[in-house]
Amino acid sequence: MISLRETFSLIQNTSLASHLEREIEAMILAGELAVGDRIADLELAERFKVSRSPVREALRALDATGLVEVIPNRGAFVKRIAVEEAMEVYEVRAALFGQAGRLMAERAGDADCRLLGELHREMGEASASHAFDRYFPLNFRFHELIVDAAGNRTLAAQYRMLVKRLRLFRARNLMFRDTLEVSNREHEAIVDAIGRRDGEAAGAACFAHVEQGRLRVMERLRSEAAGTGEGGEERPRGQAV
Repeated sequence: MISLRETFSLIQNTSLASHLEREIEAMILAGELAVGDRIADLELAERFKVSRSPVREALRALDATGLVEVIPNRGAFVKRIAVEEAMEVYEVRAALFGQAGRLMAERAGDADCRLLGELHREMGEASASHAFDRYFPLNFRFHELIVDAAGNRTLAAQYRMLVKRLRLFRARNLMFRDTLEVSNREHEAIVDAIGRRDGEAAGAACFAHVEQGRLRVMERLRSEAAGTGEGGEERPRGQAV
Protein backbone atom coordinates (compact mmCIF):
# COMPACT_ATOMS: atom_id res chain seq x y z
CA MET A 1 0.00 0.00 0.00
CA ILE A 2 1.32 3.45 -0.93
CA SER A 3 2.08 5.65 2.06
CA LEU A 4 0.68 9.14 2.50
CA ARG A 5 4.13 10.64 1.94
CA GLU A 6 4.56 8.68 -1.29
CA THR A 7 1.11 9.83 -2.43
CA PHE A 8 1.99 13.49 -1.81
CA SER A 9 5.31 13.00 -3.62
CA LEU A 10 3.54 11.48 -6.62
CA ILE A 11 1.05 14.37 -6.78
CA GLN A 12 3.85 16.93 -6.48
CA ASN A 13 5.94 15.32 -9.23
CA THR A 14 2.93 15.02 -11.54
CA SER A 15 2.06 18.69 -11.04
CA LEU A 16 5.69 19.71 -11.63
CA ALA A 17 5.91 17.64 -14.81
CA SER A 18 2.71 19.24 -16.12
CA HIS A 19 4.14 22.70 -15.44
CA LEU A 20 7.40 21.78 -17.20
CA GLU A 21 5.43 20.39 -20.13
CA ARG A 22 3.76 23.78 -20.61
CA GLU A 23 7.07 25.63 -20.27
CA ILE A 24 8.91 23.40 -22.77
CA GLU A 25 5.96 23.57 -25.18
CA ALA A 26 6.13 27.37 -25.04
CA MET A 27 9.85 27.25 -25.80
CA ILE A 28 9.19 25.06 -28.83
CA LEU A 29 6.33 27.16 -30.22
CA ALA A 30 8.34 30.35 -29.70
CA GLY A 31 11.23 28.88 -31.67
CA GLU A 32 13.62 28.88 -28.71
CA LEU A 33 13.92 25.15 -29.34
CA ALA A 34 14.01 24.78 -33.12
CA VAL A 35 12.59 21.96 -35.22
CA GLY A 36 15.04 19.05 -35.21
CA ASP A 37 16.95 20.30 -32.16
CA ARG A 38 18.01 17.81 -29.53
CA ILE A 39 16.45 18.70 -26.18
CA ALA A 40 19.00 18.40 -23.40
CA ASP A 41 17.10 17.29 -20.30
CA LEU A 42 20.06 18.12 -18.05
CA GLU A 43 20.16 21.74 -19.30
CA LEU A 44 16.41 22.08 -18.78
CA ALA A 45 16.68 20.62 -15.30
CA GLU A 46 19.36 23.18 -14.45
CA ARG A 47 17.36 26.00 -16.02
CA PHE A 48 14.20 25.19 -14.04
CA LYS A 49 16.14 24.07 -10.94
CA VAL A 50 14.53 20.64 -10.80
CA SER A 51 15.71 17.05 -11.13
CA ARG A 52 15.87 15.36 -14.53
CA SER A 53 13.00 13.00 -13.69
CA PRO A 54 10.08 15.49 -14.09
CA VAL A 55 11.78 16.95 -17.20
CA ARG A 56 11.88 13.51 -18.79
CA GLU A 57 8.25 12.93 -17.82
CA ALA A 58 7.32 16.23 -19.45
CA LEU A 59 9.19 15.27 -22.63
CA ARG A 60 7.35 11.94 -22.76
CA ALA A 61 4.05 13.81 -22.50
CA LEU A 62 5.09 16.13 -25.35
CA ASP A 63 6.06 13.07 -27.37
CA ALA A 64 2.47 11.86 -26.99
CA THR A 65 1.12 15.18 -28.32
CA GLY A 66 3.39 15.08 -31.37
CA LEU A 67 5.60 18.08 -30.55
CA VAL A 68 8.59 16.04 -29.38
CA GLU A 69 10.07 12.79 -30.61
CA VAL A 70 11.77 10.61 -28.00
CA ILE A 71 14.21 8.21 -29.65
CA PRO A 72 15.54 5.34 -27.50
CA ASN A 73 19.27 5.63 -26.76
CA ARG A 74 19.43 9.00 -28.54
CA GLY A 75 17.25 11.36 -26.53
CA ALA A 76 14.42 13.78 -27.20
CA PHE A 77 14.16 16.04 -30.24
CA VAL A 78 11.77 18.75 -31.39
CA LYS A 79 9.76 16.84 -33.94
CA ARG A 80 10.28 17.53 -37.62
CA ILE A 81 6.93 17.24 -39.40
CA ALA A 82 7.09 15.70 -42.86
CA VAL A 83 4.88 16.98 -45.68
CA GLU A 84 2.81 13.79 -45.71
CA GLU A 85 2.12 14.01 -41.98
CA ALA A 86 1.27 17.70 -42.21
CA MET A 87 -1.29 17.02 -44.93
CA GLU A 88 -2.86 14.31 -42.76
CA VAL A 89 -3.05 16.77 -39.86
CA TYR A 90 -4.70 19.33 -42.14
CA GLU A 91 -7.35 16.77 -43.11
CA VAL A 92 -8.25 16.06 -39.48
CA ARG A 93 -8.12 19.76 -38.61
CA ALA A 94 -10.59 20.48 -41.44
CA ALA A 95 -13.03 17.91 -40.05
CA LEU A 96 -12.77 19.31 -36.51
CA PHE A 97 -13.09 22.93 -37.61
CA GLY A 98 -16.08 22.02 -39.75
CA GLN A 99 -17.76 20.48 -36.73
CA ALA A 100 -16.85 23.51 -34.60
CA GLY A 101 -18.49 25.82 -37.13
CA ARG A 102 -21.65 23.74 -37.17
CA LEU A 103 -21.84 23.67 -33.38
CA MET A 104 -21.19 27.40 -33.05
CA ALA A 105 -24.02 28.16 -35.46
CA GLU A 106 -26.35 26.01 -33.40
CA ARG A 107 -25.19 26.91 -29.88
CA ALA A 108 -23.42 30.28 -29.70
CA GLY A 109 -24.93 33.37 -28.14
CA ASP A 110 -25.51 36.60 -30.02
CA ALA A 111 -22.48 38.25 -28.37
CA ASP A 112 -20.09 35.66 -29.82
CA CYS A 113 -21.65 36.03 -33.26
CA ARG A 114 -21.26 39.81 -33.10
CA LEU A 115 -17.61 39.44 -32.04
CA LEU A 116 -16.97 37.07 -34.94
CA GLY A 117 -18.36 39.67 -37.33
CA GLU A 118 -16.23 42.39 -35.77
CA LEU A 119 -13.07 40.29 -36.09
CA HIS A 120 -13.92 39.66 -39.74
CA ARG A 121 -14.38 43.38 -40.35
CA GLU A 122 -11.00 44.17 -38.77
CA MET A 123 -9.34 41.44 -40.83
CA GLY A 124 -10.87 42.91 -43.94
CA GLU A 125 -9.19 46.24 -43.18
CA ALA A 126 -5.87 44.52 -42.47
CA SER A 127 -5.98 42.41 -45.63
CA ALA A 128 -6.83 45.42 -47.79
CA SER A 129 -3.59 47.09 -46.68
CA HIS A 130 -1.55 43.84 -46.62
CA ALA A 131 -0.94 44.40 -42.90
CA PHE A 132 0.37 40.90 -42.10
CA ASP A 133 1.38 41.74 -38.53
CA ARG A 134 -2.14 42.96 -37.80
CA TYR A 135 -4.00 40.26 -39.73
CA PHE A 136 -2.53 37.11 -38.22
CA PRO A 137 -3.36 37.77 -34.54
CA LEU A 138 -6.92 38.57 -35.64
CA ASN A 139 -6.99 35.40 -37.73
CA PHE A 140 -5.91 33.38 -34.70
CA ARG A 141 -8.65 34.96 -32.53
CA PHE A 142 -11.24 34.28 -35.25
CA HIS A 143 -10.48 30.58 -35.34
CA GLU A 144 -10.18 30.31 -31.56
CA LEU A 145 -13.56 31.99 -31.08
CA ILE A 146 -15.27 29.47 -33.34
CA VAL A 147 -13.64 26.54 -31.56
CA ASP A 148 -14.48 27.89 -28.10
CA ALA A 149 -18.05 28.88 -29.00
CA ALA A 150 -18.70 25.34 -30.23
CA GLY A 151 -19.00 24.39 -26.57
CA ASN A 152 -17.11 21.10 -26.88
CA ARG A 153 -13.96 20.97 -24.77
CA THR A 154 -12.76 17.69 -26.27
CA LEU A 155 -13.00 19.10 -29.78
CA ALA A 156 -11.20 22.28 -28.71
CA ALA A 157 -8.33 20.38 -27.08
CA GLN A 158 -7.80 18.13 -30.11
CA TYR A 159 -8.02 21.05 -32.51
CA ARG A 160 -5.41 23.08 -30.63
CA MET A 161 -3.05 20.13 -30.48
CA LEU A 162 -3.22 19.80 -34.27
CA VAL A 163 -2.60 23.53 -34.78
CA LYS A 164 0.52 23.32 -32.61
CA ARG A 165 1.85 20.44 -34.71
CA LEU A 166 1.27 22.40 -37.89
CA ARG A 167 3.32 25.28 -36.47
CA LEU A 168 6.30 22.89 -36.42
CA PHE A 169 5.75 22.07 -40.08
CA ARG A 170 6.52 25.53 -41.37
CA ALA A 171 8.21 27.77 -38.81
CA ARG A 172 8.30 30.41 -41.54
CA ASN A 173 6.22 30.54 -44.66
CA LEU A 174 5.90 32.67 -47.76
CA MET A 175 2.43 33.77 -48.75
CA PHE A 176 1.18 35.08 -52.05
CA ARG A 177 0.05 38.70 -52.00
CA ASP A 178 -3.60 37.84 -52.50
CA THR A 179 -3.69 35.17 -49.77
CA LEU A 180 -5.14 37.44 -47.10
CA GLU A 181 -7.96 38.62 -49.35
CA VAL A 182 -8.79 35.05 -50.41
CA SER A 183 -8.72 33.82 -46.83
CA ASN A 184 -10.95 36.64 -45.66
CA ARG A 185 -13.50 35.93 -48.38
CA GLU A 186 -13.67 32.41 -46.99
CA HIS A 187 -14.14 33.92 -43.53
CA GLU A 188 -17.06 35.93 -44.90
CA ALA A 189 -18.87 32.72 -45.89
CA ILE A 190 -18.31 31.38 -42.36
CA VAL A 191 -19.58 34.55 -40.67
CA ASP A 192 -22.65 34.65 -42.92
CA ALA A 193 -23.59 31.02 -42.26
CA ILE A 194 -23.09 31.28 -38.50
CA GLY A 195 -25.03 34.55 -38.42
CA ARG A 196 -27.95 32.80 -40.12
CA ARG A 197 -27.67 29.93 -37.61
CA ASP A 198 -27.27 27.53 -40.52
CA GLY A 199 -25.26 24.70 -38.99
CA GLU A 200 -24.84 22.72 -42.20
CA ALA A 201 -23.63 25.73 -44.19
CA ALA A 202 -21.32 26.85 -41.39
CA GLY A 203 -19.80 23.40 -41.10
CA ALA A 204 -19.23 23.23 -44.84
CA ALA A 205 -17.70 26.72 -44.95
CA CYS A 206 -15.33 25.99 -42.05
CA PHE A 207 -14.27 22.67 -43.55
CA ALA A 208 -13.67 24.27 -46.95
CA HIS A 209 -11.63 27.09 -45.38
CA VAL A 210 -9.10 24.70 -43.82
CA GLU A 211 -9.04 22.52 -46.93
CA GLN A 212 -8.29 25.55 -49.09
CA GLY A 213 -5.51 26.45 -46.65
CA ARG A 214 -4.05 23.00 -47.16
CA LEU A 215 -4.17 23.43 -50.92
CA ARG A 216 -2.48 26.84 -50.64
CA VAL A 217 0.35 25.28 -48.63
CA MET A 218 0.76 22.57 -51.27
CA GLU A 219 0.79 25.18 -54.01
CA ARG A 220 3.47 27.12 -52.19
CA LEU A 221 5.59 24.01 -51.65
CA ARG A 222 5.39 23.16 -55.36
CA SER A 223 6.34 26.73 -56.21
CA GLU A 224 9.35 26.61 -53.87
CA ALA A 225 10.43 23.23 -55.27
CA ALA A 226 10.27 24.64 -58.79
CA GLY A 227 12.15 27.77 -57.72
CA THR A 228 9.31 30.07 -58.73
CA GLY A 229 8.46 31.93 -55.54
CA GLU A 230 7.73 35.22 -57.29
CA GLY A 231 4.95 37.38 -56.01
CA GLY A 232 5.26 36.25 -52.43
CA GLU A 233 5.76 38.20 -49.26
CA GLU A 234 7.22 36.94 -46.02
CA ARG A 235 4.71 36.70 -43.22
CA PRO A 236 5.21 36.42 -39.47
CA ARG A 237 5.26 33.08 -37.73
CA GLY A 238 1.84 31.90 -36.74
CA GLN A 239 -1.20 29.99 -37.78
CA ALA A 240 -1.62 29.32 -41.49
CA VAL A 241 -4.64 30.89 -43.15
